Amino acid sequence: MALKLTRIAKITACSIFILISSKTSAQTEADTGKKINRMYVGTYTKKEGHVDGKAEGIYLLHQDPDNGSLTNCGTQAKIVNPSFVKAGRQGKFLFAVSELGPADDQSGYIYSYQIQENGSLKEVSKLSTGGYAPCHIALDRSGKFVFVSNYMGGVIAIYQVESDGKLKKINELKLPEAKTAHAHSVKISGDNRTAYVSDLGNDRLLVYEFDVATGKLTENENLKIQLPEGAGPRHLSLSRNGNYVYSINELNSTITTYQVLKGGSLKIVQHISSLPESYLDKNSGADIHIGKEGKFLYASNRGHNSIAIFSIDQASGKLKNVDFVPVAGKTPRNFAISPFGKFLYAASQDTGNITTYTINPENGKLKIQEPIFEIKTPVCLEFQK
Repeated sequence: MALKLTRIAKITACSIFILISSKTSAQTEADTGKKINRMYVGTYTKKEGHVDGKAEGIYLLHQDPDNGSLTNCGTQAKIVNPSFVKAGRQGKFLFAVSELGPADDQSGYIYSYQIQENGSLKEVSKLSTGGYAPCHIALDRSGKFVFVSNYMGGVIAIYQVESDGKLKKINELKLPEAKTAHAHSVKISGDNRTAYVSDLGNDRLLVYEFDVATGKLTENENLKIQLPEGAGPRHLSLSRNGNYVYSINELNSTITTYQVLKGGSLKIVQHISSLPESYLDKNSGADIHIGKEGKFLYASNRGHNSIAIFSIDQASGKLKNVDFVPVAGKTPRNFAISPFGKFLYAASQDTGNITTYTINPENGKLKIQEPIFEIKTPVCLEFQK
């Protein structure tokens, strides 16, 4: 399934651009007037059991919104294993985990940075995540609260974002049956009243009431959703109208569609494979996103090394497979859709590259663009909001 790696784009540090504004995702280079988008890349920096990290920290890329090409602007923060990065609202801040285990430190960490005019990062806070292997960051709809999922220990850490981007820890939430829990992500509902937590270890989604005034999460035991044993829900995506939630299930390579009911409760309406029927080798599901128009859903497969494409039935929320497109590399983790939805970028962890695709808005299909972009151990791609 892997493509032959040809015409590899070599990394060259771009010059530091003086930009007119940092308030929007589309920036303008003062010298030429050409617009660019900023993309931050989370990486692994050292060898772990599942990855041979070779990067230096968080990279900044410039994306040309017209042709999709990428330019590497170098390392902006040298921290250990920034495996997940998340841009704050209004393009002012960037948040990053440091994915550490018991042999590394007393816990994992979350960092917050002010994004400077030229896209560089200024560290403003570093706090414990209260657990190990923090693997995901989510924001509520107001951007005032940050949720970090710790894969080890079943802990969700909750922080308040101060006006200067500093984080203040306000709560730690221990998942039920914490010894077997693996918290992998949090997704906040469109109305900012409900939080959905993926517990990969116990094969379930937990539903919490979210208090937007205090940031507090209150579990409703009656609303948790149990998935088939061995599913392993990982990441979630929310339909554009807020009526459906989709989970990529890491362990059995499926996608589950949930209907959102009154009060934020969920009802399972579909399970569908993220793989073609003909593929019988090992695989694990990774990331999931819905396109900008809300008509198509994309999911990444590690093993099959592909992006799966599905159309979304707007009446029922159900998925129908459209295509499976290979990545030009191995182990695609996180992927990102560009502002305005023209391009999709997939980060291949084990071959150190990013595959660029153009998105066909009519049928959702993807077409690989060359050259393939080389960068060390990329695992998370995030556009500045």
